[in-house]
Amino acid sequence: MVQKHYDSKRRQCQVTFVLPRTIHAATAAIVGDFNNWDRHRHQMKRQPDGSWKLDVTLNCGREYHFRYLVNGREWHNEWEADRYAVHPLGGENSVIMV
Repeated sequence: MVQKHYDSKRRQCQVTFVLPRTIHAATAAIVGDFNNWDRHRHQMKRQPDGSWKLDVTLNCGREYHFRYLVNGREWHNEWEADRYAVHPLGGENSVIMV
């Protein structure tokens, strides 16, 4: 799940990323072009209900490609992404527009 919360001037957007508890994970991260596809920079936090969550502030007026990395090796897309885009290694990236 993705939730967007814009600042009053719509220059930045706090995006809340949530992986459901049905994704069995020991670790989870958000990896995308907004962090140069760094697997370690945006580690998600496990919530009491078993889901995973992280807030990321992004600049408005852009679209961002991303995926979830679960257990350091499993790639997952966001089911509620604004759209999907083919990536060069095959498969698709989730895309969020802010």
